[in-house]
This record gives sequence, structure tokens and C-alpha cells, in this order.
Amino acid sequence: MYKVGITGGIGSGKSTVTRMLECMGVAVYIADDRAKALMRDDERLRCELVARFGDDVYVGGMLNRSYLAERVFSNATELAALNAIVHPAVMRDFDTWAEEQTSPYVVIESAILFEAGLDSRVDCVVSVLAPEELRIERAMQRDGATRKEIERRIANQISDDERADRSKYAIVNIVLEDLEEDVEQLHRRLVYDSQPRNHILDE
Repeated sequence: MYKVGITGGIGSGKSTVTRMLECMGVAVYIADDRAKALMRDDERLRCELVARFGDDVYVGGMLNRSYLAERVFSNATELAALNAIVHPAVMRDFDTWAEEQTSPYVVIESAILFEAGLDSRVDCVVSVLAPEELRIERAMQRDGATRKEIERRIANQISDDERADRSKYAIVNIVLEDLEEDVEQLHRRLVYDSQPRNHILDE
């Protein structure tokens, strides 16, 4: 199965792009949503989290998000330990899920695709880009956050220039009508990319 990673910074519109692809019949895996579900339901992952962070990581069988957030907030070592446990579980789940799909290719959406090293597990990466001021406006409106909060989150993410350099395709999301046309074109390219090729070797 041909695997496509879609990423983008806060307010870029990557979720809009993946929803459009989903409407075209593409199977989409939202890494953040699945990570939350796995931390709740996957017994192997639960055991690994308890072993690393202690029994308090679950209360009444439910993930103690506030406790975990307090442990990893502003602590790079603890955050790295959490990611080292959760990210492999997500990729195991994604690989299993991908093999069950019947669309020409599958998509995994992740805001931290590069940061988590998930780009090495897909065949192609697409980055969704947008001017920073527009991203700030979108995120403020969507999340009800302040400008400073959004700017801080952007500062903690890799730049759009780096995303573009490390991606096979990049989509600039400014005007919705243009985005729809660009996503249709992207879909055609990805369907083409996903097709097996017959390579003729020179004798």
C-alpha cells in the first residue's frame, strides 16, 4: 500500500486538505486522534506508559492527561521518553490499518510528522503551507487563543521552508477555491505515484 504523509504547521489547513482527499475516496488516518485512542485502549502501550511514568498515569482505568502533561511539559527528556513509547505504537497501528484499506493510497495526517520521524515510514510527504499571518488569524479564530499563544506554538514548530524542502509536494493554502483545485491535482499525482511501475533494464 502506498503511504502518504500530510503535515503542516498550526493554521495551515492540513486537516482541510485531508478532508478533501477523504471526500475523494482516500482512506485517512489522523495520527493525533489514534494516539489518544491507543493510549486509552492498547494494553501494550498502557503497560509501557505505566512502566515509564508510574501508576498515576492512569486513574480509574482512564489516562490521567493532566498528570502526564505536567510530567512532560517543559521537560525535554520526559517528552522524548513519551514520544519514544507512543510514536512506535501509532506506526504499528497505522501499518496494520493501511493494509486493510482499498483506496489507491492511504494518508496519515500528523502535525509533527518530521519531528516524530514518521516521514521515514511513508512513501511520500505532502506539506500544507500558508503565510504566517494568515495561519495566526486562522488559529486564533479556531482555538480562541491569543496571538502570543499561537506565535509561541509556531516558534516551537519547524519552519515552512524546512517542511517544503523535505517534502515531495507542497500545497499553499490561501484561497479555498484554489485549494480545492490544487488538492484535485495532488490527488491525481498521488494516484499516479501509487501505481506499480514496470522498469525495463538496459542490457
